[in-house]
Amino acid sequence: MKETPLKRAAGPSRAPDLARFRDLSLVPVLLVLGVIGFIVSPAFLTNDNLIGVAQQSTELSLLVLAQALILISGRMDLSLESTIGVAPVIAVWMVLPADAGRFSGLGLLPGSFSVPLCLLVGALIGALNAFLILKLRLNGFIVTLGMLTMLRGLQIAISEGQSIVDLPSSFTYLGQASWLDVPASIWISVLLFTLGGAALAWLKHGRALYAIGGNPEAARTAGIRVDRVVCVVLILAGVLAALAGILYTGHYGSVSANQGSGWIFQVFAATVIGGVSLNGGKGTLFGALTGVLTLQLVVNIMTLGGVPPLWNQFLNGVIIIVALIISRFASGQKQE
Repeated sequence: MKETPLKRAAGPSRAPDLARFRDLSLVPVLLVLGVIGFIVSPAFLTNDNLIGVAQQSTELSLLVLAQALILISGRMDLSLESTIGVAPVIAVWMVLPADAGRFSGLGLLPGSFSVPLCLLVGALIGALNAFLILKLRLNGFIVTLGMLTMLRGLQIAISEGQSIVDLPSSFTYLGQASWLDVPASIWISVLLFTLGGAALAWLKHGRALYAIGGNPEAARTAGIRVDRVVCVVLILAGVLAALAGILYTGHYGSVSANQGSGWIFQVFAATVIGGVSLNGGKGTLFGALTGVLTLQLVVNIMTLGGVPPLWNQFLNGVIIIVALIISRFASGQKQE
């Protein structure tokens, strides 16, 4: 039977089997880290510590979820790092009254509007990225790099370089609440990863991301509206980054002027070691999630082991490289 353009874009018929191996390639790493953590400190396997690691992973995991979807579609977005900070700042600025204390807002809307307003800001940032990349045909890397810088400057300017602590209770609820004795942010992250994974596996538009990332021209030939799908992904990524900002803000009870600064390195590291290809068309959300957990467990083990913070960045980089090597051999991938 003649091969259709969509089949060519999606890859050979044995690709799903390889994808399963990529999904599980970091599981041995996680098991090894678990053993090391227990040796370093018996407190590692306690319920409080493991829930703490999971909660600290939630904000990063949402950024990784957003970046994974974008990378699978053959694009990348550096501005997610700034969106997690600027979206909460703008939302709080719009709802806080002018006499709110150290930080004075505009008071244009009630505090109950802060969460949807923050998500709207994230959507608008994603839409602006989509317009510049898809309509004006500008280089996506340069566009999102410029957006990262511009949004970071806007965040500092609006916040006046200070942390904002006078937050509406509705804005901090999701980051502080617990459902069934588990932080709400964990439930939210698990739900979103589950929905995202199901969409990529079973929905037509989800599977189209792999076709677009693998061969966009073949995807167009197969009738996929490439620009429309990528536009939706970029907007969705902005919303996820804004949601991560809400969870982070609620968790710590404030919005800092440098919130999210330097996160993009961790986002790409977790995504790539989780098996998502920078070239597009390959990867799964489960693999990306294991990448997040790998990075967070490394940080937790170093903290429990009393490693001086000055060594954290070096050791974190070493573990990332080792995990990437193990991931490649475990998944049976050949060097690209």
